[in-house]
Amino acid sequence: MSDLRSTLLPLLQARCLPGLNAGPAAVYPAYDGYSLSNLPASICQWLGQPTLSVAPLAPVYLESLGKRYRHVIVVLVDGLGLHLFEPFWEQIPWKYWLPDSLLAPLTSISPSTTAAALTTLWTGAYPSEHGILGYEMWLKEYSLIANMILHSPAAFNGDAGGLQRAGFDSANFLPTPRLGQHLTLGGVDVFALQPAAIARSGLSTMLLTGAEVVGYRNLSDLWVTLDHLLQRQRGKSTYATVYWSDVDELSHRFGPQDERVALEFEIFSRTLQNFVSRLQKRAQSDTLLVMLADHGQISTPLNPRFELQRYPDLLADLVMAPSGENRLPYFFLRPGRADHAREFIQKIWPDEFLIVPSADALSAGLFGPGQPYARTPERLGDWVLIPQGDAYMWWANKENPLQGRHGGLSSQEMLVPFWAMEL
Repeated sequence: MSDLRSTLLPLLQARCLPGLNAGPAAVYPAYDGYSLSNLPASICQWLGQPTLSVAPLAPVYLESLGKRYRHVIVVLVDGLGLHLFEPFWEQIPWKYWLPDSLLAPLTSISPSTTAAALTTLWTGAYPSEHGILGYEMWLKEYSLIANMILHSPAAFNGDAGGLQRAGFDSANFLPTPRLGQHLTLGGVDVFALQPAAIARSGLSTMLLTGAEVVGYRNLSDLWVTLDHLLQRQRGKSTYATVYWSDVDELSHRFGPQDERVALEFEIFSRTLQNFVSRLQKRAQSDTLLVMLADHGQISTPLNPRFELQRYPDLLADLVMAPSGENRLPYFFLRPGRADHAREFIQKIWPDEFLIVPSADALSAGLFGPGQPYARTPERLGDWVLIPQGDAYMWWANKENPLQGRHGGLSSQEMLVPFWAMEL
């Protein structure tokens, strides 16, 4: 097939959003056919189903692939930015698969974070439309900032699912239909293979309506379970997804360039090779295997300068703690305090954060060009802060343990691999 990096990377890195300045090194989400948001419609096309509202991937991604498949398998490696994957392209098994596979860059969405990206992949909607806008998010209707992975108050520890006590209903929270429901109505069997610890989590409940959720315990369990599932699905139309989180977890803890991250993905690749070999032995050319990531990560060495608790004068300008992402914070300002907050930020962190009015970021299309969900503007607050370089903001009342982060617009966070092979 082909390697489209040299063709597409210059185009993606040169993109801009009129009316928005996110800094000279920013990679903007390419929602017009070159981002994660365009994959759900392509999945529908491959399975012979009507597409969702967002357009499919651009033709350049599809020209070397078939138009229809009985089975589509999407493996999402959380946190595997393109820059992390590229060194493996010259190694076994990826080098062995090169003649028969496609490698191309995609952009993530904004914010480049799991809660928002997975919601886009399971709804076919832009973040502006589905309203999931970060790891932590202000929910005015519940009067709290929520952790949108754990579905708990952001300030609480060990309270996964605790939003239920406030009346939060994970299954009915989103304003958009789910891809699983859409495909099931068309006669496609949908499966979501997730680590057993999160298979029944609030986020899974929110996203996986219409899918059969299958928990796995380790990589051997994952691939054997998926292989057996596909054997049972012979003759049936199938969409199967795999979510694997270890690269992201290690990158957060040790930094994305740590040797543990590379070693873990090397182990993953070997087990994937075993799975592919099983499928190739009974190949019928009716299966498409896709691997991609929700976002990458950027190294963020610990730096007390970015800890907001050190700056009570700035916190006094805010109605509440920021929300969103450490790499894309949303500020909610007290009336009349905008000038002081702006001057403070520019004095303490000169050239390290660009301040963008949230309404301007939304209208420029940073969170997608669609019609925004009614609650999207209130969840973005007054300002979106766009970090430059490796800057971030840490506002939690606990130790800052993260050596790697995402959510922002650097190339490391925004560019992800799209790899596909027919089996």
